[in-house]
Amino acid sequence: MLDATSSQIARYLDLLSARQNLVASNLANIDTPGYHAKDIDFAAEMQNASSADPPHVLEVQGLPVRNDGNNVSLERETRLLSENAMKFRIAATLELSHLKLKRMAIHDGSPTA
Repeated sequence: MLDATSSQIARYLDLLSARQNLVASNLANIDTPGYHAKDIDFAAEMQNASSADPPHVLEVQGLPVRNDGNNVSLERETRLLSENAMKFRIAATLELSHLKLKRMAIHDGSPTA
């Protein structure tokens, strides 16, 4: 059974995973004529943190469009990959710490049992 903190972290990790898939798809389509980069709106999705629905995918607006109609930027996507990996590590570490605190509480403050 997850508490509110674990549920929020789980949703955040799910969103990061969804973004990772979108970025990978964007990179895979970097040379596809007419393809437009896709992403999710983290703030909006976290507002609806209790939802089990997959995140709503949006086309990224404001990116320069090349002559072939594609707007995927290698620099943007690689930056997102790096940011996403860092955020995932932080969230996973936070959840692990949260679980360790619960374990200590269950075992009267003893970190191992």
